[in-house]
Amino acid sequence: MKDKIFGVLQRVGRSFMLPIAILPVAGLLLGLGSSFTNTTTIETYGLQWLLGDKTILHALLVIMNAVGSAIFDNLPLIFAVGVAIGMAKKEKEVSALSAVIAYFVMNVSINAMLKISGKILADGSIAKDVLDGTITSVCGIQSLQMGVFGGIIVGLGVAALHNRFYKIELPNALSFFGGTRFVPIISTVAYLFVGILMYFIWPTVQNGIYALGGVVTGTGYFGTLLFGIIKRALIPFGLHHVFYMPFWQTAVGGTMEVAGHMVEGGQNIFFAQLADSANIAHFSADATRYFSGEFIFMIFGLPGAALAMYKCAKPEKKKQAGSLLLSATLACMFTGITEPLEFSFLFVAPALFAVQVVLAGSAYMIAHILNIAVGLTFSGGLLDFFLFGILQGNEKTSWMLVIPVGIVYFLLYYFIFSFLIKKFDFKTPGREDDDTETKLYTKADVNERKAAKDVKNSDEKTGAVADEFSQTISRGLGGKANISDVDCCATRLRITVIDPDKVNDALLKSTGASGVVHKGQGVQIIYGPRVTVIKSDLEDYLASVTEEHFEDDAVENNTADADEAKNENADEGKEQESSDVKEPTSTVIISSPMTGIAADLSTAPDEAFAGKMMGDGAVVTPEEGVVVAPEDGTVLFVFDTKHALGFTTDSGIGMIIHVGIDTVKLEGKGFDVQVEAGCHVNKGDVLMKLDLDYLKANAPSVTTPVICTELKDNQKIRLITDGPIKAGEPLYAVDTYEK
Repeated sequence: MKDKIFGVLQRVGRSFMLPIAILPVAGLLLGLGSSFTNTTTIETYGLQWLLGDKTILHALLVIMNAVGSAIFDNLPLIFAVGVAIGMAKKEKEVSALSAVIAYFVMNVSINAMLKISGKILADGSIAKDVLDGTITSVCGIQSLQMGVFGGIIVGLGVAALHNRFYKIELPNALSFFGGTRFVPIISTVAYLFVGILMYFIWPTVQNGIYALGGVVTGTGYFGTLLFGIIKRALIPFGLHHVFYMPFWQTAVGGTMEVAGHMVEGGQNIFFAQLADSANIAHFSADATRYFSGEFIFMIFGLPGAALAMYKCAKPEKKKQAGSLLLSATLACMFTGITEPLEFSFLFVAPALFAVQVVLAGSAYMIAHILNIAVGLTFSGGLLDFFLFGILQGNEKTSWMLVIPVGIVYFLLYYFIFSFLIKKFDFKTPGREDDDTETKLYTKADVNERKAAKDVKNSDEKTGAVADEFSQTISRGLGGKANISDVDCCATRLRITVIDPDKVNDALLKSTGASGVVHKGQGVQIIYGPRVTVIKSDLEDYLASVTEEHFEDDAVENNTADADEAKNENADEGKEQESSDVKEPTSTVIISSPMTGIAADLSTAPDEAFAGKMMGDGAVVTPEEGVVVAPEDGTVLFVFDTKHALGFTTDSGIGMIIHVGIDTVKLEGKGFDVQVEAGCHVNKGDVLMKLDLDYLKANAPSVTTPVICTELKDNQKIRLITDGPIKAGEPLYAVDTYEK
């Protein structure tokens, strides 16, 4: 259980990195835009001719400032999407879209509750008894001030729903909505109720957040020291992002009114003040206490530790160790990336890392005590120090104090590390045994053995391939090495193979496929609307196996399969003759959805339809560009490419109206759908309009299969009209016989 929780927290921490990664760019735009549009800065350096009002550079910098601010203003939505992507196991793009939808749904639900309760008045203003700052505008929606916590709640929840349902299989009548299509649907429903729930519980949560922030801020400098120690101590576990992010981005890190707006979180406060720097005398050190100290030990302290390790290296290994330590030191100083240095002495001498944790924690506290207020985007390197310290002026940031304090820390790190390395003979870079390679260790080195062990244990537990269904499909297609591309439309798994002769139709049909269609190197396997789940499973399987080849006498098997199919068709013909003698117990008439020429389904210019692999029915070649409801019923689904729709009559007959052949490739062009999934229509109501000239010019055929997809064993299709037909006239009958 402990390992599982730890693993989840690691994934959560990693998922934060995607939205956090945009902050350096946003901060750079905001920093440059704010610094060089500041009137005082421009006048001080005599740059009115270059950066003054109405110059091209001034206009560009104003835009940069606005773009940077936009990213910080919409961080909750960015976190919602980023966390959903980071936590999703597969089909991450679906998770991202679902997160956006869920985020808006949640906030709209909260907005509705605020209006119902009278906290937002009819004119859009906020009631007088509402505490300032508790209601804010979220992407234009008045909602509760949840900050990035709102985005994280959406991201984590949607990811959980996604991982649970992205392969779900629904009953046949609803199977189009299964798989990845179900994720945004369930996310919408779930977050409608989450929004309502948040209205009631978030004020209590918000009070708790304020209280937690009060504990840290209320303990003053000691609270800053504690924050710094904990953050650095979590570095080896990769959980530091989970810890510090609330202090940077939420009310845990304090709140402050800036330019008339209530701002939450230390980093947000700093950048809000930066955007309004003309009206700020000195940036808030209470807000920057969570990161200003990093410049002290990243630019000065850790380089002192690197020098100590170099000086303590064996003479014969000094050159090699020096080269490695120099590159790691430059990365630390310029970008604030400390992993190459910290992880190296962490794994060979944990005591040195304990010293680093204490010294780094104290650096946060010292910066707070000295009122140093230098902001950052990601980590405390020279670039951020220049942009958000030096460029902003010492009057606003007290950046000059970093230098003398940094020198002291350089000496502390150097002498403490030198003493401990020599005293305890720690095997830091350059002091390894003669038969050990001099290298900088990373977290990957430590995890490598554990990962190998986990893979071995996993293999032992599974023993055989977990997904035998996908394995059979792969074998039927000649193995992974023979599969070039995997895709699907609404009902068919569309595969591109390298050698069509290796495809084994019999094996593919054994997986439950209605039929297999060959078109050159293209293979279409007919599964019906559940194909999206089959495609996802097959992609997962192919990603998990090495190159494999399977031929299995494909030609012979396919020949045998063809003979078997002939026999089955003959038997079916006999059965049909036998059933024709009997009288049906009931009959349902299906009318034509189009005006045109009706014909038997076997005449369809497509092997899958003509072979009744997806169901039985008839075809209509349209002469007018209108598709109407064949009977009273409900639209079950409209395919993404608009070329077909699912329909069920009030009498319970499930149908697909598939306009044209291979029209899925037109990506919706030529189709104007007039209905949406779930709507009830009457016979003759317009379902879609067609640009027949475009379809005839760009599709192989406009002949339209009108098929029943879920006929029972005792139901048969009887063609009524063969020839000219008008929309609404009887096309075929569905006869039901006694079992």
